[in-house]
Amino acid sequence: MRLATFNILHGRTPADDSVVLDRLRAAVTTLDPDVLALQEVDRDQPRSHLADLTAVAAEAMGAVSSRFAAALTGTPGATWLAATEREVPGQASYGISLLSRYPARSWQVLRLPRIRPTVPVWLREPRKLIWVREEPRTALVGQFDTPAGSLVVANTHLSFVPGWGRLQLRRVRRDLATLPGPVVVMGDLNMADALPAQVTGYTPLASHPTFPLEEPTRQLDHILLRGRLGEVVRSEAPRLPLSDHRALVVELRPDAGRDVWG
Repeated sequence: MRLATFNILHGRTPADDSVVLDRLRAAVTTLDPDVLALQEVDRDQPRSHLADLTAVAAEAMGAVSSRFAAALTGTPGATWLAATEREVPGQASYGISLLSRYPARSWQVLRLPRIRPTVPVWLREPRKLIWVREEPRTALVGQFDTPAGSLVVANTHLSFVPGWGRLQLRRVRRDLATLPGPVVVMGDLNMADALPAQVTGYTPLASHPTFPLEEPTRQLDHILLRGRLGEVVRSEAPRLPLSDHRALVVELRPDAGRDVWG
């Protein structure tokens, strides 16, 4: 089983500031995931050719189940509103996606705690205070029927405002607490290195820096596990032909002598 998470920067390649859908297809094909969590995903946005990027990725990986969860409707950086459950196709939106080669038994969208829309943030360099417009945040939870049994996966993209992402991650942990294991949390958590594992009590399945792209120094993207899912046989953070993040990939095999993971 291959698990992957990737912040796709709405499909954009910073080097030439362009969105080329074939690059997204190639990236997903390279990752070859059985379960894929994507963040910063566009649907019907002019900047990404009005494409449904979830559908593009689903076709590339051969997904049999997929779901897009909008965090906002409208155009990021211009006019937008926090998303609700009433969004319809054809309405410009932006959010996260969860895709699987295994059939989904159920889906759930969690709306995470939100701070006021405009907040002050101190930059370490050059020691400057800036005001940022914080986006609404969501988590998307799928329960999948795998050949080895049921698997719960949550994908999320948390706030970068110091302290607020921790609160949101605690909410995700709380909402997942009643679900049977194994449970995987994947995504761009905007928290470096070991902090997400400390906040959740989950086990990190991979340790590789994922940001910035060229010479990554921090791991902002994580794959965390509650329960048992088998042995990690390989993990990596490959550089792909789009985004300012590297993807994070984990390959697992079931424990010897066991019929199921968990």
